Amino acid sequence: MKKLIIFSAPSGSGKSTIINYLMHQGLNLHFSISATSRPPRGTERNGVEYFFLTPEEFKAHIAQGDFLEYEEVYHDRFYGTLKSQVDAQLSEGQNVVCDVDVLGGQNIKKHYGARALSLFIQPPSIEVLRQRLEGRGTDSPEVINDRIARAEFELSFAQNFDHIIVNDDLATAQNEALQLVTKFLSEEE
Repeated sequence: MKKLIIFSAPSGSGKSTIINYLMHQGLNLHFSISATSRPPRGTERNGVEYFFLTPEEFKAHIAQGDFLEYEEVYHDRFYGTLKSQVDAQLSEGQNVVCDVDVLGGQNIKKHYGARALSLFIQPPSIEVLRQRLEGRGTDSPEVINDRIARAEFELSFAQNFDHIIVNDDLATAQNEALQLVTKFLSEEE
């Protein structure tokens, strides 16, 4: 039976870089395909990048308890992980990677228990995180302040994850993640 790897982290912690590194290490890792109520962008296709649902369809799935986790980011703009999709990927022999917020990560871990490894990618400090976000040059000072406030909230949940990886040095953090994931995937359930 295949397994899940859950990643959560504040924006700017290097989570996506670490996940992308792991995806190229021959571990049979596949992203879970999330659902969203936003319209497709550019060349996005239903069932490939996302499952595109209307807000009404999304709310119906919520009412039926179909989501492992979901969030309403803005009014009627939802994102979530469908149980049926993750279970289908697992039954197809894929190890599933879930890139979710801290509350979603805890919900998925609770649902799958020992079949899931939850990893929290943590910046060395809030100051370093602010420097990274400012260094991107993509966000206004207001957006950066919002991300820092959210990061402080998210950091309060780090101890609820199986492992915390402090991304002070990217190569070290990538190696630590690789060792944890490889060990977890090789263990018998």
